[in-house]
Amino acid sequence: MYGKLRPLIFRLPPEAAHGLTVALLRLAGALPPARALLRALFAPRGAARPVHACGLTFPNAVGLAAGYDKDGLAWRGLAALPFGHLELGTVTPRPQPGNPRPRVFRLVEDEAVINRMGFPGRGADALARRLKGRGRRADAPLIGVNIGKNKDTRLEDAAADYVALARRFAPLADYLAVNVSSPNTPGLRTLQGGDALDELLRAIGDERDAQARLLARPVPVLVKLAPDLDEAALEQALSAICAAGMDGVIISNTTVARPGLTSRLAAQTGGLSGRPLCAPNTALVRRTAALLDGRLPIIASGGILRPADAQEKLDAGASLVQLYTGLIYAGPGLVGRVVEATARG
Repeated sequence: MYGKLRPLIFRLPPEAAHGLTVALLRLAGALPPARALLRALFAPRGAARPVHACGLTFPNAVGLAAGYDKDGLAWRGLAALPFGHLELGTVTPRPQPGNPRPRVFRLVEDEAVINRMGFPGRGADALARRLKGRGRRADAPLIGVNIGKNKDTRLEDAAADYVALARRFAPLADYLAVNVSSPNTPGLRTLQGGDALDELLRAIGDERDAQARLLARPVPVLVKLAPDLDEAALEQALSAICAAGMDGVIISNTTVARPGLTSRLAAQTGGLSGRPLCAPNTALVRRTAALLDGRLPIIASGGILRPADAQEKLDAGASLVQLYTGLIYAGPGLVGRVVEATARG
């Protein structure tokens, strides 16, 4: 079905098409019969295999990457698809418009996307309202919230943004993800290295521990890294993440590299995702797994367009995988197919 709809969807500008799908999923999420229909249409064949990672039990290994539902508008509709977790955001403390449009580009020949969104969103208050009072079905996906600083927050003050967001969303989410790796917020990636990362993660870790005591449950915090770190920078970042007692890493965000692209849009600035990132991401997962040597779980996010891509990342050392750009090119049926394949192992 999606193969017939895709040419129509691709006639729309990428950001407009995305907005339409979010609106439709939001509507479906508000209507119990529509949610039931989505579950029936996209249910995977066979039983899913739960995954124990980061102190949590995920219904299956397949999640939605941050960026798809920044404001939590469509999470109820997305939860009707067979995801094991949904990562909402990136959310910032205050609303912000993001970067000027156009800021999303489809590289159809390469099955890729370049975006320079810049964390547009309605802010923490809006997302918190969406999550307040959410119920939990036994088979419902876990909810993660990906947190980032506002563009106009100075880098030396960034920790205050992250700590405020950790405090706000610890009671509402199953886990938090720290985004210090988007290429579209000026200077953000400098927080991945040196003393800056140590100080930031220790501040977040202190707030996580305080919230865990108040809530009487763990509040896992993961850190999302860039794919463009060299070996020394990756090792340094992972050492800081482990030393701060974080609970996992997400490998990885979008890349500023342009590996083997053929599209005329390849020169657009921003972060690249999709098929060209798949093999480099799998290699990065393997290097990360070797450096961590079992100390922390890895969530692999990068270029999954078919079930075999996901399995390769699990074989390379990931515990979980996340989809985003693959949904644009392969459609929502990809979720169930990846769940089926990863359940078989």
